[in-house]
Amino acid sequence: MAEAYIYDAVRSPRGKGRKDGSLHEVTAARLSANILNAIKDRNGLEGHAVEDVIWGNATQVMEQGGCLARTAVLASELDQRIPGLSINRFCASGMEAVNLAANQIKGGAGDGYIAGGVEMMGRVAMGSDGAAIAVDPSIAMDTYFVPQGISADIIATEYGFSRDEADKLAVESQKRAKAAWDDNRFAKSIITIRDQNGLEILSTDEYMRPQTDMQSLGGLNPAFQAMGEVMPGFDKVALMKYPHLEKINHIHHAGNSSGIVDGSAAVLIGSKEFGEAHGLKPRARIRATAKIGTDPTIMLTGPVPVTEHIMKQSGMSISDIDLFEVNEAFASVVLRFMQAFDVDDSKVNVNGGSIAMGHPLGATGAIIIGTLLDELERSDKEVGLATLCVASGMGAATIIERV
Repeated sequence: MAEAYIYDAVRSPRGKGRKDGSLHEVTAARLSANILNAIKDRNGLEGHAVEDVIWGNATQVMEQGGCLARTAVLASELDQRIPGLSINRFCASGMEAVNLAANQIKGGAGDGYIAGGVEMMGRVAMGSDGAAIAVDPSIAMDTYFVPQGISADIIATEYGFSRDEADKLAVESQKRAKAAWDDNRFAKSIITIRDQNGLEILSTDEYMRPQTDMQSLGGLNPAFQAMGEVMPGFDKVALMKYPHLEKINHIHHAGNSSGIVDGSAAVLIGSKEFGEAHGLKPRARIRATAKIGTDPTIMLTGPVPVTEHIMKQSGMSISDIDLFEVNEAFASVVLRFMQAFDVDDSKVNVNGGSIAMGHPLGATGAIIIGTLLDELERSDKEVGLATLCVASGMGAATIIERV
């Protein structure tokens, strides 16, 4: 079986996902094209250089609908003979695109791929595509559906995490993100986004709030308490599933949950022969990939069982991993991961995460793989694991190793 190597990783800065966000004027196809062009130019890719572009996004409707991957290829400077495949594994879409590409290469189905994703949350609202698990009563009732924020609070209740613990993690995410930007740790992957006239639109993650402290977070009201306790009363749904909890402890708010942002990212993956043909040096190999289904109500616990799964598949243990990127969808997700594996927080999200910089759903999986690779190189470490929780109860993970 062939090895799959990472040759490059590129991302946009993350813009605030609202009308006054810096990337709001840019469509998903155009932002994706910017990223594809950067991969092409940085690596001298000419002609039918890669087998496919595999592109993830979570809300596949309107301008993010259809086969957005193919639209992005046609909007870019890539050769039109390169096709495009759009995929959707919700928050893990960008990671699943990378994993799928890697496994295609390992299986001999092509030598090179561009994989990643995009989400313009300020232009195409999360959930605007509808979802049977949420809107079809025959499914929602059978699965005890609750919104993700309620799920995050269920995790906090089930595993005993306090609001202070969640807020402390959020403050640390902001602190680490600012330190990373101040130290130019993202410079290798970030590209500046410009308009059609070449004028700069955005060059830094603009969602960050480095002034955040425990006092400022303490003044925020729990974001999901009303929908849990009053209307439409999702706490009662949760307690039917988990009667031993008695009451849901609502600890999450805007300050310790991931930010709504716009962004895109891509990873260039290829075989050894691909690198030799294009004069490229591999930066890492994709050692293992995994995905798993989990309880659809508590929903966001996926990073724990998928990490157990990938460790078993690869014959590795947690002690073999130097650095972890665990998507900060909500503070309790990361707290649970560290609790389950007794991982020191000095190894987890060392440059901050989605609480500080935002979570552009379809792109985040590719973003954290690139961030992990950059940090392994910067800190001269060898092996890293990236993982995300996924809506409706799934988890995804990737292990990379420097070469």
